[in-house]
Amino acid sequence: MYSVKEVYYTIQGEGYHSGRPAVFIRFSGCNLWSGLEKDRDKAACNFCDTDFVGIDGPGGGKFISADELATHAASFWPHTSKSKPYVVCTGGEPLLQMDDDFVIAFHQARFEIAIETNGTVLPPDGIDWICVSPKIGSELIVEKGQELKLVYPQNNGDPKQFENLDFEYFSLQPMDGPNRAKNTDKTLFYCRTHPHWRLSLQTHKFLGIP
Repeated sequence: MYSVKEVYYTIQGEGYHSGRPAVFIRFSGCNLWSGLEKDRDKAACNFCDTDFVGIDGPGGGKFISADELATHAASFWPHTSKSKPYVVCTGGEPLLQMDDDFVIAFHQARFEIAIETNGTVLPPDGIDWICVSPKIGSELIVEKGQELKLVYPQNNGDPKQFENLDFEYFSLQPMDGPNRAKNTDKTLFYCRTHPHWRLSLQTHKFLGIP
């Protein structure tokens, strides 16, 4: 059984694959925050701006099998497209629910599978693109993948502490919120002075798309 907040088709707005059409699956639940405002101050991650509570979002629900969820996700991909379907699994924390059956079912449905994870739960084998977004203060156990995307700045967080991990690409993304302009300036300066890092912007927010 998979609990999913929402499923939708959009353009990836951030990170290495920014601009790429994708089906997004937002899984319910997270291990670093309940998703309830009353718990935010005590949460291991207290800057999340995503609603991942429940299964009542567009395209969401409970899916009894990985095959059922893969068929549902495939219905969002344009049937006229000759390109390989691309799914981004996010949350919350998608790795609380993703398993071997999920990977097998989505590959059988021809999907290229990407995840956006906080890196505190080990992934099943076979995921095509692993993007880890570390949350300072939590235990990072996923130390290799395709992209490490750090929200910046975070209290007591220095990007240098991640530079020796086994990722192909390293991205800094300005923290959203009331200090977004100041955080963007800080991120731009850091990327200029530390070219190991590339800039990631949440372009979907500028464009007003999901």
